[in-house]
Order: sequence, then structure tokens, then C-alpha cells
Amino acid sequence: MSTIAFILLVALNGLVVGALARLALPGKDPMSIPQTILVGVAGSLGGGLIAYYAFGEEEGPGFLLAFICTVALVFAVRKFRERDGATAGSPRL
Repeated sequence: MSTIAFILLVALNGLVVGALARLALPGKDPMSIPQTILVGVAGSLGGGLIAYYAFGEEEGPGFLLAFICTVALVFAVRKFRERDGATAGSPRL
């Protein structure tokens, strides 16, 4: 497999997992498509590492763990943006 094909498949996987994670959490989500891809790739990487170290080289629940990690990242991004949005207009002491 060529490098470009690998990068495109990773981006497609990140988009699918990130979009599913965004759909799993109700509410407003101000993330763009590239941000969704990056969060999906990061969640897939985290879930893949957890599956590899928890279940060894055998097949484990890789997609499920990738989805759970991505949902956690989307939740963290939302909370971080809510916190920044709430304090953006307030004066600092």
C-alpha cells in the first residue's frame, strides 16, 4: 500500500469515527470537518493502543475502544470550548 493511500484511509477512518462520536453526544458541536478527522484519528490511535496492550496481538474490540476514546475526546473539546467561551468576555482580576 502506498503512503498516500494509507494517509487517505486513516483520514477516512478518522472522519467516520469522529462523525459517529459527534452524533453520539447530543447538543451543539462547533467542530469543522478537519477537526472531526483529527479527533477521530486521535481517538482511533488511543483506542488501538489500549486494545493492543490490553488484549495483546489478538483481535480485540478495537473499533469499540476507538469509538469510546473519540467520544471522550469530543466531550473534552466541548467542555474546553464552553469554559473558554464563558470566560472570554469576563474581566480578569
